[in-house]
Amino acid sequence: MKLIGSHTSPYVRKVRAVLVEKKIEVEFVVDSPWLSTSKVPNLNPLGKIPVLLLDDETPLFDSRVIVEYIDSVTPNNKLFPAANRERIEVKRWEALADGICDAAAAAFLEAKRPQQEQSVSWIARQHEKITRSLAFMSEQLGDKPFCTGTHFSLADIATGAALGYLEFRFAEIQWKQTHPNLDKLYGKLLQRPSLAETIPHD
Repeated sequence: MKLIGSHTSPYVRKVRAVLVEKKIEVEFVVDSPWLSTSKVPNLNPLGKIPVLLLDDETPLFDSRVIVEYIDSVTPNNKLFPAANRERIEVKRWEALADGICDAAAAAFLEAKRPQQEQSVSWIARQHEKITRSLAFMSEQLGDKPFCTGTHFSLADIATGAALGYLEFRFAEIQWKQTHPNLDKLYGKLLQRPSLAETIPHD
């Protein structure tokens, strides 16, 4: 298998972390759809990363699809519970974390446009989504050791990827000071090789 993505994408980091947790080795091909020479559109018509290319050349895309597939491949270190309320809770955390990444990426890309073309209100709207979502995350986490309770799951990987992306791209969002329980969780997650080895960088 091959994983196509970048070192900066939080969605790619989520997939890479899952691969480490599942002890599955794949070839990591660095590519960005923003490059004129990118091969990503040939693999994913949506032109987005990550893309997981299976051994039979079938491309899987959207990080949520990919991580669920990877978790089903081997029985070790299950990151998704069986189909029940707990599984839905894990997927809700993933949706929240991915939503933070969506808003952050949208704000980042808007801010890269020429200043006269930027929408200040659009950027502010994305920041409001992030602020609300972080507060909701903090409230839901409370004093639990992990997102859904006492054990590590995909919810924690997705949350770690989102928090790491904010730390990487938006230092001005001081979520560590505002939500110390999220800071504590992220510090704990960075002790795991899956998150420590996939910290975003240019």
